[in-house]
Amino acid sequence: MNKDINNDIDVMTDQNIVRYEDGKLFETTDSYVTEFPLTIMVNGEEFATVICSPDHMEELVLGFLASEGAILKRSELKSIQIDDSKGFAHVELTKDLGDRFEYSTKRMIASCCGKSREFYFHNDAAIAKTSMSHIKLQPQQVVNMMTRLQSASTLFKRTGGLHNAAISDGDAFFEHRQDIGRHNALDKLYGFCLERHIPVRDKVLIFSGRISSEILIKAAKIGVGVILSKSAPTTLAVTLADDLNITAIGFCRDGNFSVYSHPERIEAVPSQE
Repeated sequence: MNKDINNDIDVMTDQNIVRYEDGKLFETTDSYVTEFPLTIMVNGEEFATVICSPDHMEELVLGFLASEGAILKRSELKSIQIDDSKGFAHVELTKDLGDRFEYSTKRMIASCCGKSREFYFHNDAAIAKTSMSHIKLQPQQVVNMMTRLQSASTLFKRTGGLHNAAISDGDAFFEHRQDIGRHNALDKLYGFCLERHIPVRDKVLIFSGRISSEILIKAAKIGVGVILSKSAPTTLAVTLADDLNITAIGFCRDGNFSVYSHPERIEAVPSQE
């Protein structure tokens, strides 16, 4: 079992199973991840319920509230109390939310077609930021960041049930999070940076899954200039990345990658001639 240092809930557990392999049935043990519903209460009112991996939950709540526009900065948060025995996060803010979230917290869990800047939700249009990042990356830095993410993804290797993400500056700074929910992994990273007042403008998000339009919008809400994945982007994600001045990099595997938008942030390798 694997417990988070911030609570008493197992992030992963082992169980006896029956496996079929090479034409035979046999008993063995397998590891799988915990699915934990966390209801977020803001100023005594129910705001949303997220299904998550039960680690770094304060970071998750902080990042989620910021990406949904409930808070704009860390100082607007009075307190977060996680009651993991009942599955609640009690949040107190320095302000009232009003009625502007009445129609904004139901999330569509699917990709769909659209046009540039035609966001799915009112909050997305209000919060997604056009990147002002000036980061420049060498190709080897891109490859190294993906290698570090894969090396850090130890629980995925055991369970196959987690999304992995990291935030980096391409050099020494590198922070990794994991979750059963792809959005949650990114929110945990955002919360980590907000809690520690770490600027995100010139940072890179490294992600294990495909770059959908929803993930691209999440990157824009966080405010980074580059998103990097070992998988593919979607057409709408690339259109949005181009419009929001975000460099989208996909298929980062075996020392190679493809740049789909704003390649000017990737510096050419000097010729050896």
